[in-house]
Amino acid sequence: MELGAFSVSLAVKDLPASKQFYEKLGFKAFAGDAKNFSILKNGDHVIGLFYGMFDKNILTFNPGWDSNAQKLATFTDVRELQRQLKARGVHLVKEADESTTGPASFVAMDPDGNQILVDQHV
Repeated sequence: MELGAFSVSLAVKDLPASKQFYEKLGFKAFAGDAKNFSILKNGDHVIGLFYGMFDKNILTFNPGWDSNAQKLATFTDVRELQRQLKARGVHLVKEADESTTGPASFVAMDPDGNQILVDQHV
C-alpha cells in the first residue's frame, strides 16, 4: 500500500520559536504562511508546524505527492486507500466522500490515539 509523501504535523504553541528550533536541526522553510503554519524540509524529511490549527500532533501522508509536493504521474487515490484500510478492519474517525474525485482526506487513529491523516491534494 503506497500512502504517498510522509510528514509529521506538529501542533506548536509558538510558531517562530518552533521554526527557529527546527532550523537549528538543519530544516529549511519550504512552504507556509508564516502566521499559522510553516512547512520545513531537511533532505526528504518534512515537518509541518501548525499554530492554533489542531490540538495534537498528526502523522500525515499525501497520496499523489512526492516529498517536494510535486504531483506523481501515478498514485493510489485516497478513496481507494480508504476502501483498502476499511476492508482490513481499520476504523476511520473521518472518511472521504467516495462519490467524489480529486482532493479529499480521511483520518484514522492508531491504538495509542495518534492521528493519521491521509490527505490528497490532487
